[in-house]
Amino acid sequence: MPLRAPKGFIDESDPKVCLIGHPAPAWLVNYADLMTELVCFFVILYALSAALNKDVQKAAKEVKEEMEKAKIEGEVKLTKEGLRISMEEKGTTGFFDSGKADLTSTMVDITDKIAPKLLDLTHKFELIVEGHTDNIPISDEYFGSNWELSTARATTIGEYLIKQRGFPPSRMGAIGYGEFRPVAPNDAPSNRSRNRRVVFFVKTTGEINEQAKAAAAAMKAENAAALAPPAQTAAPPAAEQETPPPAEVAPAGQPEAEETR
Repeated sequence: MPLRAPKGFIDESDPKVCLIGHPAPAWLVNYADLMTELVCFFVILYALSAALNKDVQKAAKEVKEEMEKAKIEGEVKLTKEGLRISMEEKGTTGFFDSGKADLTSTMVDITDKIAPKLLDLTHKFELIVEGHTDNIPISDEYFGSNWELSTARATTIGEYLIKQRGFPPSRMGAIGYGEFRPVAPNDAPSNRSRNRRVVFFVKTTGEINEQAKAAAAAMKAENAAALAPPAQTAAPPAAEQETPPPAEVAPAGQPEAEETR
């Protein structure tokens, strides 16, 4: 005898119910497609979170205007990872002297102009300074390769922002890529000057990582507190035992009282 469906439930004989071994109803295909599209939508929304951040958008606009005023070659680009500000050398005026890692007056002036726009972002996100060079080899008493030179240049800019412009060191980083990430072929002086560039990368995913670290630290503290043995309380002092009064001793010459039977 088949079981009767409880009140409010659909009976198994209803055509909307999919029986075992039977094909799924037609509406399930559309429902599955809708769920897949929703998942794709939220993935795209998460990837575009950097572009949708108002502070990042404002900084990108202001930096782009400063670069246009100063006639600095490069680009300001928003990606799913954050804001990338790429500055390329132009003509005879460079960011660094050839084979050196010391800032020129041009680079100091450029850094001072964009620093206020980036400083507010470092309270939420990480700022990575990238150094890039052309493919002309270098080997002297200071640097053994372009990799070392690009890293030193990025570090010099990072230290300048920390010491002179008040950037938080915990939010700063410096990376050197040498000649291994060119934006143009190193076959002409104009292209090589484009490859000698500095990139300021505002990593907007850093905020999420910090929140994850804070949550993990809080969870670890809770687990440690739960596993910790309970604190032992000191045992109360033992009650002092009253010493019995001394037994009365009969005077000499008198017999002791007889024990009552």
